[in-house]
Order: sequence, then C-alpha cells, then structure tokens
Amino acid sequence: MQGFDPKFQDFPEYILTTTREIWEDHGLARGVAEYLHPDVIQRSPLGVYVGADQAKAQMMATLVAVPDRSMMSEDVIWSGSDAVGFLGSQRILSTGTHKGAGVFGAPTGRKLRYRVLTDSYAKANQISDVWSVQDTGAILRQLGLDGADWAREQLSVMDPAQAPLRPAVDVVGPYTGPGNASQWGVGFASLLTQMMEGEFSVVAQQYDRACHLCYPGGLETHGPEAAEAFWMGLRSSFPSARFEIHHRIGMEEPLMPARAAVRWSLTGRHDGWGTFGRPTGAEVHVMGMSHAEFGPWGLRREWTLIDEAAIWMQIQHTIGG
Repeated sequence: MQGFDPKFQDFPEYILTTTREIWEDHGLARGVAEYLHPDVIQRSPLGVYVGADQAKAQMMATLVAVPDRSMMSEDVIWSGSDAVGFLGSQRILSTGTHKGAGVFGAPTGRKLRYRVLTDSYAKANQISDVWSVQDTGAILRQLGLDGADWAREQLSVMDPAQAPLRPAVDVVGPYTGPGNASQWGVGFASLLTQMMEGEFSVVAQQYDRACHLCYPGGLETHGPEAAEAFWMGLRSSFPSARFEIHHRIGMEEPLMPARAAVRWSLTGRHDGWGTFGRPTGAEVHVMGMSHAEFGPWGLRREWTLIDEAAIWMQIQHTIGG
C-alpha cells in the first residue's frame, strides 16, 4: 500500500493493528500521533469531534471507565486504492469490566460485552475520517440502567453544537465516496431500502430461514420473523422519516462468504408507535450501520447497530422542552 508503513500487508492488517496498539496496548500518545491525522473527524450518534486531541480525550475517558477493554475484530470489509485511499468497515466485539467512573456513573465491577461498527478512511498511513456506532443500549442494560432515563441525565451536560449527531452539526470530511459497485453491497443496500419503504415481504424472500441476527441492546436472535420485527419496529417509530444510504461495500474473498457493509440513516419525526414508544413529534436523526454475510439460501448473518441512547436523547429533549 503506497504511503503506508511497509509492515502492513493489506488494509485489514492496518486496521487491526491500529486498533490493538491504541486500545489494547494503551499506546495513545504514539498511536494517535502515528495513525490519526491531526484534523481527524470522528462521528458517532452521540456527537461529532474534530482533531486528534479530542480523539485522545474520548479514548482516555473510555479506558478510565473500562481499563481492561478488549477489541476483538470480527471482520473488516473494505474498498479503495492507493490513489484515493482506503475505507474499512470494522466490526468489533468489545469486552471489559466497568471499573472506573465516567458517563455510565460510579464503577459497578460489572462485566460488559457489546459490539461496535466503525468506518475508517485512511491514506498515507493516517486515518482522517471516522464513522462509528457503539451499542450503548447493550452497555446500559448490562449496568442495570434505563436508556431513556440515562439520556435525560446526559442532556444537562451535552454541548448542542456537537451532540447528538444530526445533519445540522455534521461536517464534510476528506472522504465523500459512495463505496464500491459490488453486487453484494448494492443488493444489501437495496434490501434495506425496500424494508424502509414498507416492503417487508422481502424479508421472507431474502433472509435464510436459519439466519443469525445481532441487533441493538445486545440482542442475538434467529430467523426472518425476528429480522422483520426489528426493522418494522424501527421504521414504525419514524414512519415519515427520510431513509438514506450513505455508503456501501461488497466483498468476495477466498475462505470467506460474500459479505457487505452499509452505512445509512433515518432523519425525521418520531411520529409513530414502535420501538421508541409513544410518538412525541421529536426531530430525530438515526445513524445506522449494518454488516451482512450471504450464503446459498440468502442472507445468513446480519449485524445492525443504532445507538438507542442517542435516539432517546433527541426524544427526551423534546419531552423536556
């Protein structure tokens, strides 16, 4: 890879190494200086932050609360080239112990297990654009906290100029590509779009009867009925919201099933009954990321994350206002 340290054989190795060195080896100073662009943009449903110093501060806050955090990368689905740079969509299973104080309150000693999906764009050995969704709902459940109550408490310390993430506070970074033209990414994006248009008949048609599904809140389940329940529950909460596909990647590699990664959003009002309860009319932006694997009988595994806490923040802001 032109411009990258020659120790990296390919882009997945680069992503896996930077994750391990920064997070698990606690090499924040060297890792941030070596691998993050000074003006790196980091977006999550809870906010947008610019600059390596802010990135380092966010990392330290996480490591104080969960000092033994592990970051087990389950997959990196990627695209790009030396000329334009590379984007990797990384799926991480994170574990650790809530040993320190932070945004989740006083230490409880409880064990945590949750997933994170992250899109990272890099060129010349530095990451400059990041989109990340953490399963905050899973963390809150394992700590015995209610998502709506926790969101209400966080409103008093939120900077409305940065959080939560929504189009009005987002910034345009160096990566504006749509992904690649692989049939697997195009097909997965089409499947999500059809469901968000209300055509849920595609679930039974395109999901394997034994599909394994991982959804927000740490939910792991199986079968097309469970997929329809999740996607319909989300859509019915925001029936008039605008659904957009922002990025898609499809891949075929030796020893791996065909797979895809899609980043998407729902933007509009909380004007329906569904996953988020009684309609409030709140203006809400849902940042979502999904990975999928395909087999001979259709979609066989899916991982989709939204940050329930960030959605509750936007709903609670309207209720409180």
